[in-house]
Amino acid sequence: MGANVVFPVDGGTSEGYLAEPSESGAPGILVLPAWWGLGGQIRSVADRLAEEGFVVLAPDVYRGEMAVETDEAQKLAAALPAERAAGDLTGAARYLAGIVGAPIGVMGFGLGGSLALWAASLTDDVASAAAFYPLVPWQPKTPDWSALGGKAAIVHAADEDAATTGPELALARKAVEEAGGEFTIYEYPGTKRGFYNDDRPDSYDHHAAVTAWARSLELFRRVAH
Repeated sequence: MGANVVFPVDGGTSEGYLAEPSESGAPGILVLPAWWGLGGQIRSVADRLAEEGFVVLAPDVYRGEMAVETDEAQKLAAALPAERAAGDLTGAARYLAGIVGAPIGVMGFGLGGSLALWAASLTDDVASAAAFYPLVPWQPKTPDWSALGGKAAIVHAADEDAATTGPELALARKAVEEAGGEFTIYEYPGTKRGFYNDDRPDSYDHHAAVTAWARSLELFRRVAH
């Protein structure tokens, strides 16, 4: 359904995977990968969103690198340059918003969940964000929560992460709401980080995945219209 594309970013170009629905006039969503990189599972998420009626861009934030093992993924996530990532996120959002002619949503998983919230703070081309089990401490940089005023964000929190993410998410929600934005936290009892990734049966949770997916689509459709 999709195809690889090149789009402009500050100081050059970057690449991603673009999936489009058959109908015209569709809203746009960026999909940001977990710390494994832009692999087949994330491309399948982009295809699923296109089937739901969205124009979807999954930017390659690692610039061609991929990880299979956890140690390798942790190293790639830790080494992601904040300035380059910011340029890629804003460039991808600008490119996709230009295609659809309106501000877009962002969906991300793990590292991508942190990046989704950060992207919403970086540019007005992003109006909403759905973050699945974002990494805390925030990577590669803590978002400016005040910049989410007038925007809507939801976080799908894995039970496994509750002890470390809970306080940070509460602070983020307070700051976003004080700025006039929406910040909703959904908790999924008994889940592990990665509960949406059906390529990883050790963490996948079908009920949580289906519920979080439906909540995300509701957000994007509400904000888009």
